[in-house]
Amino acid sequence: MKKGQVKWFDAVKGYGFLVADDDLGDILLHANVLRNFGRGSIAEGSLVSFSVQQTERGRQAAEIFEIVSPVEFAEADEVSAGLPELPKVEGLPLEPARIKWFDKAKGFGFANTFGSAEDIFLHLEVMRQYGFSDLSPGEAISVQVIDGPRGRMAGSIYSWDKAVEPHD
Repeated sequence: MKKGQVKWFDAVKGYGFLVADDDLGDILLHANVLRNFGRGSIAEGSLVSFSVQQTERGRQAAEIFEIVSPVEFAEADEVSAGLPELPKVEGLPLEPARIKWFDKAKGFGFANTFGSAEDIFLHLEVMRQYGFSDLSPGEAISVQVIDGPRGRMAGSIYSWDKAVEPHD
């Protein structure tokens, strides 16, 4: 198992690269490997635990075991310099939701929580801080919803399975 950081990932192209703590060069991260982990995108700077396979074209990530988003990394290391201030979500419940639409060029989109047609605003900066670079219509996520200046908005965004994980 190796640990590394996302150098870049483009969901449209279907791949990106990881930088490991060795000096052996970049490691290809294919979208299928990311999807096998239950994610459709990943933000630059996210920390990843993964296995590597050597191919004739170089090293590739074979399986992802863990993703630590930039905001989780900053909290763990108590380093938040350079990160935009995020809404306060402590104590709010995680709600399962699906992406209605998201436009990366515009920097925002909307989701709906299970059983509700009411829109939840999704901002690209919040997504990036929680490790997402893009979201596709129908993609399942978990959100902590706050009251924003124009209505309900996601204060945090996690993978869909976070809402069903046992919490202490």
